[in-house]
Amino acid sequence: MICGHKVGFMPSGSYEKQPIAAICESLKNIGYDAVEWHLGFVCPRSHTYSELNEIFHVTEENGLEVSEIVVQQDLIMKDVEKRKDNIEYVKECIEVFASLGIKTINLFTGPIPWNRHPVIIGKDISEGEAWEMVFDAFEQFVTLSEKNKLHLAVENVWGMLCHDFYTARFLIDYFNSPYLGVNYDPSHDILAGNRDVGWIVHQWGRERIKHIHLKDAVGTQIHGQFVFPLPGEGFVDWKSFITAVEDIGYEGVMSVEFESFEYLKKILDNDMEKAACIAYENFSKLFAK
Repeated sequence: MICGHKVGFMPSGSYEKQPIAAICESLKNIGYDAVEWHLGFVCPRSHTYSELNEIFHVTEENGLEVSEIVVQQDLIMKDVEKRKDNIEYVKECIEVFASLGIKTINLFTGPIPWNRHPVIIGKDISEGEAWEMVFDAFEQFVTLSEKNKLHLAVENVWGMLCHDFYTARFLIDYFNSPYLGVNYDPSHDILAGNRDVGWIVHQWGRERIKHIHLKDAVGTQIHGQFVFPLPGEGFVDWKSFITAVEDIGYEGVMSVEFESFEYLKKILDNDMEKAACIAYENFSKLFAK
């Protein structure tokens, strides 16, 4: 824990070449309380139910909780069959992970801006059509999540339909379900020009924030014009952030998403364990101030 708060880490990069037990041991030794698995580790279509159960068992055996599963699938695309499959994949994940005791999964809306030929809202598709696609998908997701008592944490991401607090709030309020909330990542609102992270945390409140990402940011929501630097080097007001988190009584996990890619490559030799250590040390200092 850091200053009484549970902190997790999302493994990627060099961690993906290691056994699950080794990853968990590494994170636990650094000081982390949780792990945020993505589908590269726990895909229901490439793992049996027994294999998934064993992964979660090993995680718990190593003293870590699973904070959420990242299930992000593009919901806005012109390929009708691919979109349909993405929706079915999310639904499969809801049912499988709920049956395995997972409490929260992470979703976004799309369109994915880092694809080779991304769909551009307003050019390739109208904003109204985009919202209809998202509403159609989430109508299915919310119904299933309520049935399975699994929480959906939507992350607003640069370049997507839901890309900041306001667009994400529109989606969350539209369904008004206790099982639909947000994965609050302050970095994306920073890129959208919304720097009052404390205010945003208060507006979401304890019931709507299902999970938190810890990531800093500098720049604007245009491809190639922003970076996610080391924690403390960007524009996130971490003092305001942690004060607001404590004000609303959030007791869930805050998970580090390390995306300082150039630093990772040029300085850390792509060693994600070193990155996890640096992030933990930085947040320990930022939250103690």
